[in-house]
Amino acid sequence: MKSKIFRARRLPAHGVESGWEALLPSRTPTPELDRAITVDVVVIGAGFAGLSAAVRLSDLDPKLSVAVLDADVVGNGASGRNSGFLIDLPHDISSGNFGVDGVTKSRKDILVARTAIQHYARLAEENDWDRAIFDPSGKYSVAITATGTDHLAAYSSKLKSLGEPHQLLAGKEIAEITGTRSFKSGLFTPGTVMVQPAALVRAVADLFQEPVKLFERTPALSIQTSSSGCIVMTPKGEVRAGRVILATNGHAESFGFGSGELLHVFTYASLTEPFAPSALRGFRKWGATPAAPMGTTVRRINGSDGDRILIRSRYTYHPKIEVGLGSIKSAGDLHDRKFADRFPAQRHLKMQYRWAGAMALTRNSVPLFGQVADGVFAACACNGIGGTKSTAAGIAIAELLVGHRSKLGEIFLTFEKPQSLPPRPFTNVGARLNLAFREWRAGRE
Repeated sequence: MKSKIFRARRLPAHGVESGWEALLPSRTPTPELDRAITVDVVVIGAGFAGLSAAVRLSDLDPKLSVAVLDADVVGNGASGRNSGFLIDLPHDISSGNFGVDGVTKSRKDILVARTAIQHYARLAEENDWDRAIFDPSGKYSVAITATGTDHLAAYSSKLKSLGEPHQLLAGKEIAEITGTRSFKSGLFTPGTVMVQPAALVRAVADLFQEPVKLFERTPALSIQTSSSGCIVMTPKGEVRAGRVILATNGHAESFGFGSGELLHVFTYASLTEPFAPSALRGFRKWGATPAAPMGTTVRRINGSDGDRILIRSRYTYHPKIEVGLGSIKSAGDLHDRKFADRFPAQRHLKMQYRWAGAMALTRNSVPLFGQVADGVFAACACNGIGGTKSTAAGIAIAELLVGHRSKLGEIFLTFEKPQSLPPRPFTNVGARLNLAFREWRAGRE
């Protein structure tokens, strides 16, 4: 077999620190790789997908030696920047044709998501994680408009057809939970888990013991494949391995994988300064996704210094996989308006942290999954809902490597390949117009 080298054209640039990371105590990263080592499997990326792949490999074969490389420190990447929902139900269950094919697809989506949630639930129980990290509390969907209320009613009818437990809430009922009368209705589903995402990935990473090793601040610069195995070069060392798992989400394209197939989209979040719990009635801890796609996600979290509100909204397309401070400021201005609309009595509160996080989408909403080169396997392209989808992809790719069969693996093997995108100029214009239109359509939601 002829040797091939896949060089990284760029490295991850996550931008300003997320609020989740800022709220955590300082942590000493694991040492960077500064020598040559040999392992059975090298995992590139220590986010949801990479960490779950390493854990699953260790579960299936405790003797397997694994090296996990991350260009940054664990928790600062995209996995530690999301809004902290491990969602078990598909977002778009109430849209489109819901015939036999729709039901089958929804059940598969639910199995994928719940496999990921069960993965973390087991780790939480075995390692006595507290609810600040992993909280199986369920979540709310909230509507701020009559159109949103109609959407929740449609969503409820589809959940009934699937036999999924849920509860529709009138305006007064959701006000008792959120402490604000701005929402017209809500819908509660019990299967979602609320997490502190940066704390979650830190907690998983801190579990690793020999023969699994984590090397932070160790970017993979190139992957060389040949008949004798693979070599991953880093700034100060190298890893020789039989196989490579690429768990870098959109940065798979940086190595040449998924080129012309991945859309690089950023979403944004703002987190308020702390406030006295008595300043806002309702539950002190809850999370709510919007009734309309591309709407506004809201969370109330609590800590030793008081309570805070998180607002997440705005999606922008950035083919270079990085955003500037201008994009964060623009999103922040929108967040301020969304916050004031939902919590008018608290509109004086300032946002203490603002940040962005990357996601990778494909045209046909499938992952970049499976063998992409000799000895190289990908678990990339989260298509949103990264907490569950990326985790499940990591589990499935680990099972594929060791030949373990499962229902999850069978689902991932049935996915189509990502469809090619139009030429770059058309993709750039189309992606930005599409995101702007969807945000406009979401309106106040």
